[in-house]
Amino acid sequence: MDMRQLRYFVQIVESGSLAKASRQLFIAQPALSQQMARLEEEVGKSLLVRSSRGVTATENGTALYHHAKFMLRQLDQAVSVARQDSAALSGRVTLGLAPTTNSQLGLPLIRYMRKKLPGVMVNVVEGLSGHLEHMTRVGQLDLAVLFSQKAAAELSVEPLLEEDLFVILPKASALVSAGRTSLTLVEVAALPLIVPSPGHGLRRRIGLEFDRANVGIDPVAEIDSLPLLMHCLADGMGATIKPMAAIHALDNPQNWRALTISDARMSRMNYLYSLPPEKLSPVAAVVRDELKQLVHRLIESGEWQGVRLPQEATAPHDQAEEALA
Repeated sequence: MDMRQLRYFVQIVESGSLAKASRQLFIAQPALSQQMARLEEEVGKSLLVRSSRGVTATENGTALYHHAKFMLRQLDQAVSVARQDSAALSGRVTLGLAPTTNSQLGLPLIRYMRKKLPGVMVNVVEGLSGHLEHMTRVGQLDLAVLFSQKAAAELSVEPLLEEDLFVILPKASALVSAGRTSLTLVEVAALPLIVPSPGHGLRRRIGLEFDRANVGIDPVAEIDSLPLLMHCLADGMGATIKPMAAIHALDNPQNWRALTISDARMSRMNYLYSLPPEKLSPVAAVVRDELKQLVHRLIESGEWQGVRLPQEATAPHDQAEEALA
């Protein structure tokens, strides 16, 4: 079966006659009949009912017709997009990003899109991952970067990157001596920690590692706003556990320290979600591909630190333990 046969079949069903379809397709009627016979032989079912009044689709033929129409429409859209000059592409694409992801990716993405796809309006929606998951499931987002592989089963999903979690504190902080580049879980627990609330997926991810090591934590504050949390750290109130992207939430990322945790591998996967193919617009598909290329460039150039591309992940993830925010 090939796309040409499907195109012939669709035209026959819509024309209601082999003779009319042959004229529309500029193909001899005997050759068209031969193509349909091959298609029916490959499918193993009768697809067309021929009579003196014309041709109609069987029940199996009707089912194939609807699927073939969708496949041909997607093919035509793909060819149309491929032929367009990138500057001529236009449309609106809504992308959901969590605060830490947005702090690292948001500005480079908008710069990149304005330069490469000036006719495309990228609407970036920032929110906690639970809210973004809901928006994605109800179709309010074309694309989203989320932290669970099972956030929306009906959508297309693919691994985007894996990011490590670090102990983040101001560079001038006296909480950790200047020569230290890593801390143990016990040492981290002894710090005045500011972390997300218990319902936050990142908090659950952090708590999992401390529970495994039988180490308790007693945070001094629970804050779900990334800018407020980072302002509190800058004010000398404590330290946090976040991806390195968090240091870009405020100006002057060079004013922060990101220390590794020596006795636990604390990381989370980022997954790129998109609407299913039948709902994803051609321009959204282009933005999805451009976003992936940009992420690769940011990681490979070192502009996005503390992260790895999916094929570079060093250990499998237990999906039941995936962080959700």
